Amino acid sequence: MKIAITGGTGFVGQAVTKELLDHHHDVVVLTRSPDKYEDRSGVTYVKWLTEDADPLNDLEGTDVFINLAGESINSGRWTDERKKRIINSRISSTQEVINIMKNLSHSPSCLINASAIGFYPSSTESTYTEASTEKAHDFLGETVQIWEKEASKAEKSGFRVVYTRFGIILGKGDGALPRMALPYKLFVGGTVLPGNQWMSWVHIDDVARAIRFSAENEAISGPVNVTAPTPLRMKEFGIILSSVLGRPHWMPVPPFALKIAMGEMSQLVLEGQKVLPSVLSENGFQFEYPELESALVNIYHSK
Repeated sequence: MKIAITGGTGFVGQAVTKELLDHHHDVVVLTRSPDKYEDRSGVTYVKWLTEDADPLNDLEGTDVFINLAGESINSGRWTDERKKRIINSRISSTQEVINIMKNLSHSPSCLINASAIGFYPSSTESTYTEASTEKAHDFLGETVQIWEKEASKAEKSGFRVVYTRFGIILGKGDGALPRMALPYKLFVGGTVLPGNQWMSWVHIDDVARAIRFSAENEAISGPVNVTAPTPLRMKEFGIILSSVLGRPHWMPVPPFALKIAMGEMSQLVLEGQKVLPSVLSENGFQFEYPELESALVNIYHSK
């Protein structure tokens, strides 16, 4: 298939591009600055979201669009101005993707739109699947719900739409793991209190595989939880991480310290949800890294 990706030069996008190439798909990466990158076998970089961009010709024949574009929620405090950018970047990119899809002479079959498990409320007791109807009412939850609502407009034009609700993505280069591992590497790691909050995590390679799986399987639509099938409490997560790193797990981190350092963004580690990937499991998806220890060993000890 010919598959177009927005946000294809980012942390998740690079992993998805590699996964698609490994399975012999052709990839078009939509970026504001295609001159920064050189086309290579199977990958073409195309300009979009600028006044002089005209990507339609390059996108003719595209079968699937994967929309990962949006300002990162992890880099910087959530000021009022930054919150606006986080939301607006997601809305504008999604609107443009749907507009492109509607104007192609060859109609694509599917839009896979990024989302997050922040859709669900924080809880230490509840278990959430795609059938759960509870919604979070904090900033992250409302952002995700606005994003999914915008992407759902593609359904009215007859496109299959998948909302990939990512858990905490673990990988070497970016995402949450380097920040979580840093205290352990400095020998001051420990449980982020209270310690019973859930960590619904997933290895970056399984994220990429789940996105490809969703693109290739027409039976999949609607929300898809992209989380490993074995969520853990924060205390358990930290103990396994310290073991894999060969560092002590001993210094508890009080919530107020994170709130001072991170502001409202501290909810990403102080709160959590137990989320299960029911749709992927029911459709036969096999996780390469279903257990945290094997995921971390791969990340830190594989060549």
